[in-house]
Amino acid sequence: QVQWKESGGASVQSEGSLRLSCQASGYTASRYCMAWFRQAPGKEREVIAAIFTASGATNYADSVKGRFTISQDNSKKTVYLQLDNLNPEDTAIYYCASTGPRSWNKSASLKDATYVYWGPGTQVSVSA
Repeated sequence: QVQWKESGGASVQSEGSLRLSCQASGYTASRYCMAWFRQAPGKEREVIAAIFTASGATNYADSVKGRFTISQDNSKKTVYLQLDNLNPEDTAIYYCASTGPRSWNKSASLKDATYVYWGPGTQVSVSA
């Protein structure tokens, strides 16, 4: 059974930074897409960053481009999200998710329906 677990969420002040981690258990695939999502109170869930594990190719939503960085350590089956220059609008529950084994498709990488295995989420709160 594939399980993902996020960690690193915290309460920070504006312009602060955090690094979120997402670690897998029970997943043996080597070619798949990982993504970070977030859902703010009263808003729909949005995909914000994606990475293809085989090549390291990445894709970002415009809302976080230039401030957030997705990376990976395949030896640890872990994906990271570095969040810099945070602002209160970044307050949300952050989730990681993966596809099954597949090739990279940049346009699909930022679509919610692409992902099938999810973590429970970690809270990020940013105060002014």
